[in-house]
Amino acid sequence: MKKSIFALAAVGVFAGGAHAQSSVTLYGIVDEGFNINTNAGGKHLYNLTSGVLQGSRFGLRGAEDLGGGMKAIFVLENGFDLNSGKLGQGGLMFGRQAYVGISSRFGTVTLGRQYDSVVDYVGLLEAGDQWGGYLAAHPGDVDNFNNDFRTNNTVKYTSADYGGLRFGGTYSFGGQAGNFTGNQIWSLGASYNNGPLVLGVGYLNARQPGQANGLFGNNQSTGVASVVTTPVFSGYTSANTYQVIGAGGAYTFGAATIGATYSNTKFANLGADAPSAFRKGDTATFNNAEINFKYQFTPTFLMGAAFDYTDRSDMTEANGTRSGGAKYYQGSIGADYYLSKRTDVYFIGVYQKASGTDSRNRPAVAAISNVTASANDRQLAARIGIRHKF
Repeated sequence: MKKSIFALAAVGVFAGGAHAQSSVTLYGIVDEGFNINTNAGGKHLYNLTSGVLQGSRFGLRGAEDLGGGMKAIFVLENGFDLNSGKLGQGGLMFGRQAYVGISSRFGTVTLGRQYDSVVDYVGLLEAGDQWGGYLAAHPGDVDNFNNDFRTNNTVKYTSADYGGLRFGGTYSFGGQAGNFTGNQIWSLGASYNNGPLVLGVGYLNARQPGQANGLFGNNQSTGVASVVTTPVFSGYTSANTYQVIGAGGAYTFGAATIGATYSNTKFANLGADAPSAFRKGDTATFNNAEINFKYQFTPTFLMGAAFDYTDRSDMTEANGTRSGGAKYYQGSIGADYYLSKRTDVYFIGVYQKASGTDSRNRPAVAAISNVTASANDRQLAARIGIRHKF
């Protein structure tokens, strides 16, 4: 009897030791609120929407100590719509992230569905990723700073932290037989975060982005080609290459933080993979600049403001006629008050003015990110929301 007791005690010790070396965490965010869109295709729209400040989600995050400073890690993260219960990201079960990998003192290597380097190293510096949500993203999220598009079949390397310096890159296999570069996506980036100064740079390159397995099609479970709807760039999804060069920085002094971002986005070789209203081989180039500011009045209350300017190059139509460019001016304000460490209430307001000719070769209309585009050149969207983290 005593031997049995001792045996059970020994098993309990070893089981406890093994458990202490592994961990699995359930986490999530529930974000809900009331939206106003003053010009949704020419009409006012009032509705409840989920996941504006941050996408509503739940996930599992795990790590196992392998010894020698190495760990096995994984993340499975689902996105969902709180109002309907539907899956987010086009109906994908783990549409936000799904990866497994190894971390060590030399860095981390992960495999699966992940974020690109522009998102990782530059996106966090735009207003939309701080206090403005996707409403304050750049028009159409044309540079993917707000992470509208994830990358599938991706190998990612993230370095260790070297005195505030981090760097990394991704490579996404296109999976086309006999065409190694077909649908491939790759990115590189680096950031420096030390004291009050934060800097970031990133590069993203995607081949055939509008195809079913391309970057713009990655948010769908149906396996069909891109269904990009924003008039800012929906007419350019026939491009052979989508390229983003981004940079940003922020400086904190006392309770105030001022930041800025810049991006150059190209839709190159239009008409290479699908019919286009523009001359075959032409390139649409967007230059975007944002300046943002936030002030932490108390540990639980902050306010922010941002101004964003987007300029798109002139284009040539398929019939040879020269078409003018487009410009988008956007102002955003926001306020966030924490009721507790996990729950906050917030306000976001965004106004956009458009001019010129959009990607559909029509008069440009205001198109605040991820809401129904305006019927004319002006649009105002506002939101009052509540967010809970667990």
